Amino acid sequence: MIEVKQNNDEKHGSFEAFIDGNRAGLMTYTWAGEERFIIDHTEVEEDYNGKGVGKEMVLAAVDFARKQGKKIIALCPFAKATFQKNEDLQDVVV
Repeated sequence: MIEVKQNNDEKHGSFEAFIDGNRAGLMTYTWAGEERFIIDHTEVEEDYNGKGVGKEMVLAAVDFARKQGKKIIALCPFAKATFQKNEDLQDVVV
C-alpha cells in the first residue's frame, strides 16, 4: 500500500510517498499566489518504478486542491501527462 504525506509552508510544499515505511517518491510544488500551486518536479525511487507511486502523489495533490478550493499548474512533465490522460482530474488544472 502506498501512503502519501504532505508537507506545506507558505511558499513551497511536497507530497512524499512511502511503501512499507520506505520513501518511494517525492513530488514538489511551489505556491503561485493563494489560489494556485505549481507541481514542478516528480521523482520515484528506482525500486518503485511502475508501481503507481507517481500517480498516487498526483491524486493526493488533486484531493488537496479540491478540498482547499485551489487550482494546479502542472509544469512537471509527469504530472502534466497524468492530467492529460485522466479527464476526471482536469477540474483542478489551470
